[in-house]
Amino acid sequence: MSELFYRNACSSTNDEITEVLLYPQSNFVGLYTFNQIKGRGQYGNSWASAAEQNLAYTLAIKTSCINHSHFMFNYYTAIAVQDYLANLTEKIVKIKWPNDIIIKNKKVVGILIEKKKINQENYFIIGIGINILQEKFDEISNAGSLFTQTGERFNLNQFTEDLHSFLIEKLTHIPGDDEILDQFNSNLFKKDEISVFELDKTRQNGIIRNADENGEIWIDLEGSGLRSFYHKEIKLLY
Repeated sequence: MSELFYRNACSSTNDEITEVLLYPQSNFVGLYTFNQIKGRGQYGNSWASAAEQNLAYTLAIKTSCINHSHFMFNYYTAIAVQDYLANLTEKIVKIKWPNDIIIKNKKVVGILIEKKKINQENYFIIGIGINILQEKFDEISNAGSLFTQTGERFNLNQFTEDLHSFLIEKLTHIPGDDEILDQFNSNLFKKDEISVFELDKTRQNGIIRNADENGEIWIDLEGSGLRSFYHKEIKLLY
């Protein structure tokens, strides 16, 4: 059983989910809008979204329902979204560590997972921003939409309802850590490819080898060999 609520507009679905969690009837509660005014991304970054063209969706899950570390849960959420989009579009969909979703070298999805205590209950708050119908982005932007990357126009309401149902099914049956890691790494963007990274304001070549159970990425750098990094310690330029 799950609940899904809609807002004509809101500042941030991750913030406003607290309003619908006062008396939840389910372990899974979703909130969405097609007009998010103050979306938030990872580490304080903003998530800008054109009104009535894209989806801002938040799913709250009681932490008592999850028997995995924050890192594994983060990975599996990205896997679930990647799986939904790959099935829907029949395109190659990749995960850019730690949890951006990429189609044809463009970011179409950003995910932000937070922990919050609401009404004496602990929750994972999963915020997912998906560019769906938007056609124009800044020329230098790495962003794209499902429309720009696939040429398909999706019905926003049907897309959201199907996504919600898909995620509930996936998150109700989470596999073990080893399987999560295998799935994540098999869909990892730029894995085993020579790429350009920015480290300490210097660009250098390297090869992504794998993500690990501690949330780190292992990169074989041209100058210093195999090293691990946390998010924001190194930047993949693509």
